[in-house]
Amino acid sequence: MSGTAGAAGEREAAIATIQRELTAFARRSRAAAARMHPELSLVSFTLLAHLEDSGGCRGTDLAAHYLLDKSTVSRQVAALERAGHVERRSDPEDHRMQLLHLTEQGEQVLARAADRRSQAFHARLGDWEPAELERFAAYLTRYNDAAG
Repeated sequence: MSGTAGAAGEREAAIATIQRELTAFARRSRAAAARMHPELSLVSFTLLAHLEDSGGCRGTDLAAHYLLDKSTVSRQVAALERAGHVERRSDPEDHRMQLLHLTEQGEQVLARAADRRSQAFHARLGDWEPAELERFAAYLTRYNDAAG
């Protein structure tokens, strides 16, 4: 086997491993999310976290950010509103528009869930060296940036 063919085979094997491991990670993440914050689905947690980070936004902004259908986001937001985690407020720049914001209750449930998630990450990564963590963080950032 030539060097080029060998390198191509190694690349394909590495990509297959990455795909398998990311799939396993996604499955474990969904299961862990259900255990860590049973009051929030993984999607609900993600939407609340985005509302916190953005300081509020429109439902269409959430749909665009997560590449989701508007009706999917609408159903999720409606459930979060019924649970008392999200409220609608008039956009101060355009009173015809409504922005979604976390309620105090939403902030509290998100903070509790985020704390449990942080503890889980610290436990899993506790024996990693700082340089390993920095490399892993850089690789994840690079991977996610390429997807966006």
